[in-house]
Amino acid sequence: MSKPLTCDVVVIGAGMVGAACALYAARAGLDVLVVDRGGVAGGTTGAGEGNILVSDKEPGPELELALLSWRLWTELAAGLGAFAEYEAKGGVVVASSPGGLTALERFADAQRAAGVVAEPVAGDTLYALEPHLAPGLPGGVHYPQDGQVMPALAAAHLLRASGARLLTGHRVTDVLRGPDGAVRGVRSDRGDLHAPAVVNAAGTWGGEIAALAGVHLPVLPRRGFVLVTEPLPRRIRHKVYAADYVADVASDSAALQTSPVVEGTAAGPVLIGASRERVGFDRTFSLPAVRALAAGATRLFPFLTDVRATRAYLGFRPYMPDHLPAVGPDPRVPGLYHACGHEGAGIGLSTGTGHLVAQALTGKRPDLDLAPFRPDRFPEEAA
Repeated sequence: MSKPLTCDVVVIGAGMVGAACALYAARAGLDVLVVDRGGVAGGTTGAGEGNILVSDKEPGPELELALLSWRLWTELAAGLGAFAEYEAKGGVVVASSPGGLTALERFADAQRAAGVVAEPVAGDTLYALEPHLAPGLPGGVHYPQDGQVMPALAAAHLLRASGARLLTGHRVTDVLRGPDGAVRGVRSDRGDLHAPAVVNAAGTWGGEIAALAGVHLPVLPRRGFVLVTEPLPRRIRHKVYAADYVADVASDSAALQTSPVVEGTAAGPVLIGASRERVGFDRTFSLPAVRALAAGATRLFPFLTDVRATRAYLGFRPYMPDHLPAVGPDPRVPGLYHACGHEGAGIGLSTGTGHLVAQALTGKRPDLDLAPFRPDRFPEEAA
């Protein structure tokens, strides 16, 4: 076996969250090594839409993390925005009935009190924002803070900006621990990597990495499909979704759920989501899911009826039972840190997560209270 590599921290996972952890840890002065069994953005990141959202989060710890992340994304965009196709496009959440609009406006009122810019939009103004929406909609809420990046590009450029060493094609097979139980690095199928700190940014596979360290973290895969159209002139200006999307995100159901989420891209194709179902790591194509996505999108934007879909792809969101990620040090294993379980919000929450993990790694007081994100908040599995 080759001589072990030595660094200050090993980050497991070269997706968006791992890239952000590497960037902020390196900026804090740490020598960082990122390891992934595949390539950069080869998991959930590469199968995402690149959403940076505050609009879909109710007041609480996740929204606080989203607002912190949004501020950090706007800072990064000054230097990396063009490379990552960053767009501060804003979001429009649409109600389909007067009762739905009332509920949506109450939700937005609570968000505004928590620091979100949420602008009520009456019917006429709604069509000024999105002229091609279906007629007769009562209104919605405009969220100018919502944005988007091209996720694979963003992860690659954050990793490059970090200066971290990157080892792709290295599968982590164990978390090394000393006699005192503290982390001493990781073992991969291509050699040992020694470090006093390990960050678990393995996304949907975060529970497996935690198990290698001897702890329980209930990360489950939640499958989702995205439908991609042929390239079009820009006819959809914002990220547009139906108000019931928020309820689907918060649902604990394992059954298939779909709610229309539609947005244009800088390259021309329209991206159509969102579906959710817990079927393990089953990669089988689901015609019912994709049909439901198409039907929902054409209800919002009837012109899409005449547009060709060129492909569909799927990914697995890292779902946690309470819909909050695990972020920060694991009190059960000194030197182990977690940055996983963000479900479908990992792109948007990555910068705040990386920033908070870097603060914890360097002994600084985190900008947010990490207690709601504690990795040991779940009951241990029975032996």
